[in-house]
Amino acid sequence: MGALLEVKDLSKYWGEILMFDAINFTLADDSRMALIARNGTGKTSLLNILTGLDIADSGTVNVLPDVTIGYLKQDIEFDPELTVVDTLFDVSNKTATIVRDYEEAVESNDPDRIHKAIDAMDVAKAWDYEVRIKQVLTKLKIPRFEQKVGQLSGGQKKRLALAVILISEPDLMILDEPTNHLDLDMIEWLEEYLQRMSAALFMVTHDRYFLDRVCNQIIELEDQTIYTYQGNYSYFLKKREERIEVMKAEVEKAQNLLRTEQDWMNRMPKARSHKAKYRIDNYYNLKDKASQRFNEDQVDIRVKSSRMGKKIIELKHIGKSFGNLTILEDFSYIFSRFEKLGIVGENGTGKSTFLNILTGALKADSGTIDTGETINIGYFRQDGMDFSAGKKVIEVITDISEHIELGDGHKVTPAQYLNHFLFPNSMHHVLVEKLSGGEKRRLYLMTVLMKNPNFLILDEPTNDLDIMTLGILESYLQEFQGSLIVVSHDRFFMDSVVDHLFVFEGNAVVRDFPGNYTEFRQKIKEEQRQEQLDEQKKKQPDKKPEPKKATNKLTWKERKEMEALEQKIGQLETEKTEIESALSSGNLSNDELMDKSNRIQIIMDELDETEMRWLELSEKDQ
Repeated sequence: MGALLEVKDLSKYWGEILMFDAINFTLADDSRMALIARNGTGKTSLLNILTGLDIADSGTVNVLPDVTIGYLKQDIEFDPELTVVDTLFDVSNKTATIVRDYEEAVESNDPDRIHKAIDAMDVAKAWDYEVRIKQVLTKLKIPRFEQKVGQLSGGQKKRLALAVILISEPDLMILDEPTNHLDLDMIEWLEEYLQRMSAALFMVTHDRYFLDRVCNQIIELEDQTIYTYQGNYSYFLKKREERIEVMKAEVEKAQNLLRTEQDWMNRMPKARSHKAKYRIDNYYNLKDKASQRFNEDQVDIRVKSSRMGKKIIELKHIGKSFGNLTILEDFSYIFSRFEKLGIVGENGTGKSTFLNILTGALKADSGTIDTGETINIGYFRQDGMDFSAGKKVIEVITDISEHIELGDGHKVTPAQYLNHFLFPNSMHHVLVEKLSGGEKRRLYLMTVLMKNPNFLILDEPTNDLDIMTLGILESYLQEFQGSLIVVSHDRFFMDSVVDHLFVFEGNAVVRDFPGNYTEFRQKIKEEQRQEQLDEQKKKQPDKKPEPKKATNKLTWKERKEMEALEQKIGQLETEKTEIESALSSGNLSNDELMDKSNRIQIIMDELDETEMRWLELSEKDQ
């Protein structure tokens, strides 16, 4: 294990605000490290410094010679005239260069040059490079390889940027919110892809399942310093709480000792000699320790929801098409009080169309929408709010209302309301355009909630929000006294908040599933496993029906096999549980973490095969 990148005493200011102070950490060649911090504390600034796009005010970033770095940043710039495939061949990586050299050698018809190019292609295993490109693009749902980049949507450009990093196979990948603009299938594919790759990882992401399954180290940026945790997200939560409790105890102890030392300092000013200097120094050290504060500020979402009557929203026989594409057909549904609905489905299946019809932004081709008189819809859109140029933070709130009513009946001023959402007085007159992406999203959320909605629609609310804010938002939504619709690719968020799903499957098929996202995925896997079994049965040659036997349908040998399979399934499940516990414990070395991660994938494959055979035998025994 070697250090690819080392950060020493790194400090950075944003204007007069200190974001981090003399921080230190090391990225090894087997590191899969995530950075967790609140919005506006310098996450993106740190990533830009690591990649050389920004400079620190002090300290150094040392990178091993010849180490290649791939950086997925929030703002992507490509040549709009290049095609998707040409963009991937245009990047500066060894394999793409070797492929280009080979193509140029063939065009030159120079035997010596062609021979050297073929050798280079063999060494780099570059013959299937274009195939790998198209496989990754297909998984990221960019199917039109010859389409010009300028014609891609914003989300497709972000996915293309991710494809560039994955195909380049750098020694170190630095990823800033890699799951944004990915749907749920793509996120699960990316998890598996990164687990198989040998590159070191350093990422910022709010996706907590992603953190748990991909990362083996977490660093937390808080109070301008770095805390390191050798484990995944579950381990981080546990150890962070322990760290805070220990620090609180130390501060309390220092405060108690300080009273004694303060009394000594007050009583004996003239008796201080050189011999007592150590005690005086200790007094000032205690004073510093006792004055420490913990950054336990949290978003305070105590916004009132309007009173809700018995009638919510009733959809009756809704139909909507765009040309030959049918989105909804004879769709009916009656929303109930306090229900919490999640919406999932691939792009283009009608999720946004459904929301726009529901809110009246788009007219249905047929059917009716009957909305209760008391319903007050709050709609948090994925594309955010178009803030006017030159607008200050506090003006965004005052333009809507001078008084905001909280859930407990109290009314607060815009300044007080901003403080509830972690915008201190010093930020009230900052221009909105100066805010970080996460701070803008938080400000937009405020504008939606301050109108006291009782029917809340959140379209991708987790994008750019920090993990701490997401936890508070989840708690608020769990207690929300109204109806809720959430469209999100954040599986942890969906599992925490919703109680059933609309699954948009395309071709006007909307499936109502009674459960959360994880339960839905388990159901889908069961259905896929059954389909595989059915396909296997179809491929088996037809046999003449054997005469029925009075005895059991399974032979003695098959029954013994079934018993052995049951035992094997139990053993594999036990080993899987033990490995999952070990991975979350934080007690494994990096080598052990890699071994366990590889082993659990093998176990899951064996489980699938063993369970499939068991199902085959059990059906025969019926």
